[in-house]
Amino acid sequence: MTTLTVDLPADLYERLQAEATRTGRPIEHLVETYIAAGLVQPKSERERAIDVLRAAGLLAEPSAEMKARAAQVTATLEEVSAALSRAGGQPLSEFIIEQRGPKG
Repeated sequence: MTTLTVDLPADLYERLQAEATRTGRPIEHLVETYIAAGLVQPKSERERAIDVLRAAGLLAEPSAEMKARAAQVTATLEEVSAALSRAGGQPLSEFIIEQRGPKG
């Protein structure tokens, strides 16, 4: 553990000491708790993206029915991929590019 020395105004130290007495905890533990509560872990890029999508109304959470249906699926990713490959036809990305028309 690293030691940190902090100069506090007298009134702040008195309030901290009163809280330590009231809770029966050492001042050092109170300060550590307060600092930890004030320093929030930064969100990952994925969490930030989910928050943005949810705020914009673009993220739909699966319903209980959808989750139940998904839990019953027994097909593997390889089986689904093989079935889609056999279906043939134009890839979706190419279809979208055609629908957009020429650039410019």
